[in-house]
Amino acid sequence: MQKFLLVSLLALSLRAALAQTTPVSDPALAVPPPAAPSTPTASPLTTYGFVDAYYGYDFDHANGNDRPYFLFSHGRQNEFAVNNALLGARYDDGHVRGAVGLHAGTYVSANYANEDPVLRHVYEAYAGFRPFAKAWLDLGIFGSHIGFESAISKDNWTLTRSVMAENTPYYEAGARFTYEVGPRLTLTGLVLNGWQNIRETNQAKALGTQLQWKPTDKLLINSSTFYGNEQPQGLLVRRRYYHNFYVTYAASPRLNLALVFDVGKQQSDGHHGYDTWHAASAFAKYKLADKFSTTLRGEYYYAERGVLIRSIMPSALDADFRVAGGSLNLDYAPASNVVFRVEGRYLNGMRGVFARSDNPDNRSYGNLTTSIAWSF
Repeated sequence: MQKFLLVSLLALSLRAALAQTTPVSDPALAVPPPAAPSTPTASPLTTYGFVDAYYGYDFDHANGNDRPYFLFSHGRQNEFAVNNALLGARYDDGHVRGAVGLHAGTYVSANYANEDPVLRHVYEAYAGFRPFAKAWLDLGIFGSHIGFESAISKDNWTLTRSVMAENTPYYEAGARFTYEVGPRLTLTGLVLNGWQNIRETNQAKALGTQLQWKPTDKLLINSSTFYGNEQPQGLLVRRRYYHNFYVTYAASPRLNLALVFDVGKQQSDGHHGYDTWHAASAFAKYKLADKFSTTLRGEYYYAERGVLIRSIMPSALDADFRVAGGSLNLDYAPASNVVFRVEGRYLNGMRGVFARSDNPDNRSYGNLTTSIAWSF
């Protein structure tokens, strides 16, 4: 009997360890992977947690402790802070699944500022089942189907997020239907309340799709789309179309590459045509040693007439928005569930994009950010 109990405890521990490393929020596999078959000794219920504590410093900064208005993750400078502290539980027996996760931190304060106070601290809360073999139907709040970078920094190749990732949804609320065509191809369709909003802001619903194809063990291709009207109730309808595309490639056991390109269009004021925005980023991640790695990122973001970006600026400007730059980070993982990261970043933009109280025409911006992230 004692031997049986010992074997059962070891099996449960192994199941929990595997669950903690399942890439549910991994940008290389944004769609939750197929559930493993349930076994008599394996528990379908797992718990998880994550803490991302950081310190950032902005060079030649004169705007207090807030970083530029379009950067939401690790958004404080010259301040010891917690970007995201997360605690949750997931259930998956192969036929039924669900999750509840709560979080807090500066990421939450910045990204959920417009949500109902009761819902701001909900990271995920959904329930789902298999309507038939190889399909899942989920309803609730879950991670976004758009983008290569997620809200969980340990799953990203870089510490901070690209401008593109910061200004696309981190989370969504709605219904998600996932069909596993095969072990290398997954299709997803979504009906959503909108573009990163839990509560509905009008009477319209948004639509989304995602295709993830892994033709080889080294190559992953993702295509995600979004369509909807994101204007508050009572305002003129302005349709938004968006497409996110990325590809990752394992060039060698040490080198991984990724290319990301997004493009969006939204009806302009008065429906006089469309305003367009597009962005791209390139990543090269290299494993220096067993516990050390580094990632180089280059990026740009362009928005015609400041579409989308303009709506969150301190003062609206009817002018183009353009930013380009790069970052370099060094990661050290002393244990499998801890990573220490240091990243330097530089961005250059059009006149006044990085306005400071002492220099309203400032065009450049640089920062240094360090973080310790722990998960279980």
